[in-house]
Amino acid sequence: MPVLLHLDASARRRSVSREVGDAFAAGWREANPDGRYVHRDLAAEPVPFIGEAWTEICDNLLADGITALDRLHEGARTPEQKEAWAIIEPLLAELVAADVVLIATPMYNFGIPASLKAWIDQVTFPKMSLKGRRFVVASARGGAYGPGTPREPFDHQERYLRDFFAGHFAIEDAVFVNAELVNSRVDPNLAHLRDAHEASHADALDAARALAKEI
Repeated sequence: MPVLLHLDASARRRSVSREVGDAFAAGWREANPDGRYVHRDLAAEPVPFIGEAWTEICDNLLADGITALDRLHEGARTPEQKEAWAIIEPLLAELVAADVVLIATPMYNFGIPASLKAWIDQVTFPKMSLKGRRFVVASARGGAYGPGTPREPFDHQERYLRDFFAGHFAIEDAVFVNAELVNSRVDPNLAHLRDAHEASHADALDAARALAKEI
């Protein structure tokens, strides 16, 4: 039975990243009627930031050479570390059980929201691998950051996530579906780009729906 883990990170209850993510999730559930769907809203129910006990768990794992996903709990030994593990365990269990991980996230200040970074920090341990799982990112950006645009060098959202997936999870084939120029909806100085945004938004929805049938 395939499993989809769907993470939302937007602080907005009605957002473009949520809409694009929902389009993928709906298509995936239609294509996998017997699959299991798990949704976690990182904005509505924020994950705590890591603390010193979390770093100690990592130190223990490194010292003992433990990288197997089913043995990571062995790094929690003291009462403080076990308390930290109680936060980690359900998050990590959802991630490890998933065949497809969908991350719906806006770009905030050229990067990802703190809510998503907190989740990433909690579930990432030294030399762990998630090979065999598929990662899909449904994103919304206020401006245009695609290849060849003036703001391409400022994209620390997709670039960061690609580097993170490859460097920590051994995932090289993450798929990104980006809706751009969202700020044209509210910024008068970008009003002339509203049509371009609408086209990008529609393309992202279509791409998300099509991708859901392929993964």
